[in-house]
Amino acid sequence: MLPSLFISHGSPMMPLRDQLARDFLSGLGAQLERPRAILVASAHWDTERPEVSAVATNDTIYDFYGFPPALYALRYPAPGDAALAAEIAGMLGAELDRERGLDHGAWVPLLLMYPEHDIPVMQLSLQSYLGPEHHLLLGKALASLRKNGVLVIGSGGLTHNLRRQRAPEENSPAAPDVDAFAEWMHDALIEGRTDDLLDYRRRAPYAAVQHPTDEHLLPLYVALGAGGDGAKAIRLHASTSYGVLRMDTYAFS
Repeated sequence: MLPSLFISHGSPMMPLRDQLARDFLSGLGAQLERPRAILVASAHWDTERPEVSAVATNDTIYDFYGFPPALYALRYPAPGDAALAAEIAGMLGAELDRERGLDHGAWVPLLLMYPEHDIPVMQLSLQSYLGPEHHLLLGKALASLRKNGVLVIGSGGLTHNLRRQRAPEENSPAAPDVDAFAEWMHDALIEGRTDDLLDYRRRAPYAAVQHPTDEHLLPLYVALGAGGDGAKAIRLHASTSYGVLRMDTYAFS
């Protein structure tokens, strides 16, 4: 059975840059059982109520600006699956969005993992104003999908404060406070300390510095919930980009 995944998607430029996280993601798809479909909860789609995308073919959304032309030439026209999207929406009491394509939180990691873009992909929106527990419960409602060959991915960032980005090199080492937060999160995940994770903003060191807002960490809770009751966490990858973005990936099963 497939695990659920939390992926730190980093900069949109990752497919075009020499990064440790890019190299890892480029080999990750081959290490997993091939999914029949993929559902991505991305930090870059936030709505008042849960929504699931349901399109025939996904457009590639360039939800950023000021990057080199080569980035805007990348496309990820993966098919959708309207019937499965409707089933997932029913599980969550969610609405269907019949127009939205894939934002960079979805297509950047998938371009590396499954470059043939031949697996149906849907997105699930976040409700960042509702916080971690809501997203953990969303994930739990999706746990049965894993038995049916659906890969559930939460795509965000283990740390995400772009205002602190100063290091010019993609693989610059992490600032001490970045590592302190990331390792606290790692220990809490490995030890199954769900109460601490849900209250991370008060209990984790430097939490407000690493996440001025919640949205890039909330996909982790979706992935954790989708791992099922008593899910065990495994860290598949750890690296840092630009000194402030921890690019860790976790599997839950």
